[in-house]
Amino acid sequence: MSELLKLITPKDATDLILNSITEIKVGTEKVKTPESLGRVVRKSYRSESILPSFDKSSVDGFSVRAQDTFGASDSLPQYLKVVGEVPMGQETELIISEGQAATTYTGGMLAGDADSVVMIEYTNRIDANTIEVTKPVAKGENVVFAGEDVKPLDEILSSGHTIRPQDIGALSALGINELDVSQKPKVAIISTGDELVSAESDPKLGQIRDLNTHTISALVAQAGGIPCPIGIFKDEYELQLSAATNAMQDCDIIVFSAGSSVSNRDLTIKVFKALGKPGILAHGIAIKPGKPTILGLAQNKPLIGLPGNPVSALVVADLLLKPVIRALMDDINPLFRNQVSAFLTADIPSRSGREDYVPVKLEDTAGVLDATPVFGKSNLIFTLVKSDGIIRVPADSAGLYKGQTVTVRMY
Repeated sequence: MSELLKLITPKDATDLILNSITEIKVGTEKVKTPESLGRVVRKSYRSESILPSFDKSSVDGFSVRAQDTFGASDSLPQYLKVVGEVPMGQETELIISEGQAATTYTGGMLAGDADSVVMIEYTNRIDANTIEVTKPVAKGENVVFAGEDVKPLDEILSSGHTIRPQDIGALSALGINELDVSQKPKVAIISTGDELVSAESDPKLGQIRDLNTHTISALVAQAGGIPCPIGIFKDEYELQLSAATNAMQDCDIIVFSAGSSVSNRDLTIKVFKALGKPGILAHGIAIKPGKPTILGLAQNKPLIGLPGNPVSALVVADLLLKPVIRALMDDINPLFRNQVSAFLTADIPSRSGREDYVPVKLEDTAGVLDATPVFGKSNLIFTLVKSDGIIRVPADSAGLYKGQTVTVRMY
């Protein structure tokens, strides 16, 4: 007889699986900084130098002494003698004095004894050696001072931080060309079901192509893991146990796809229990789609049994598998998601007592972001293809209404 589902909330499911792996982390490896995008650093980094390393101009114009521009206007400009040009990429020996200026470029040094830069837009060339200044500058105006960005011993990255494009640029500017980062967790993906054939096959009547292996693999890669497709296995206990046992040797997370439907979820539970203690953590989540999800832990490795329906599998994988991958990498914020706010364009009915996740299509209408529900059954993958993100209908709600502001979790 099938084991009855004991439903827990999605939040409780997330907390349960994440709390069970707080002491479990993948190893550390070194990578070149330009290749570190999306990786999680495993130690804090502090600056060993100053940035910028010299006072530099933030505009094209002229190095000046601010006091020589005071009172300048279009009707009563200040006249300055141009005594030279500050070269780019090298230290300058040019020094200005009272009533003098030097041509200066964005990112370049200032002339010696200059304390500000007047923008070229506020000057007029009178002759080869003279300019008129039509707007005064304050001391330090249009100047980026040495150490204004980073000083020695400033913390620039904390342990658990996920590397972004701007981080790579900043690290490169400081000469930090190698990072200690978390290894990518290996995620075994085991598809089960007598009806499944490979995506490359021509299915016969009653058979379906295994698409979950490929969609879950893509989600794993997107989350920063390494997908390890193990294959398709018939609904036979020994075959599935053997596949899972072998996967446990090399992988950090075990995912069963199509192993939590009514017909074969007990088989997945049996396999998970056989893999080791503590075994099953939860069976059933108060969510649509994805109700029969199974969570487990064995030999310090998280186990996730996903529904077979492709929409259900992806919704649950996004909700649970992604944060597990990030947590194993010691990400300080494994639940982070890119989200936007939008106005709902149609009612979404729901049943109180469960969370519903509904795909939506986003459209910018005169500067206002609209979210239109894309309704469909949990085995219709193109409901996700036609959408840009997903919204959550709270369990204590009877639905959402047209015109409401909703939070869209982007794919």
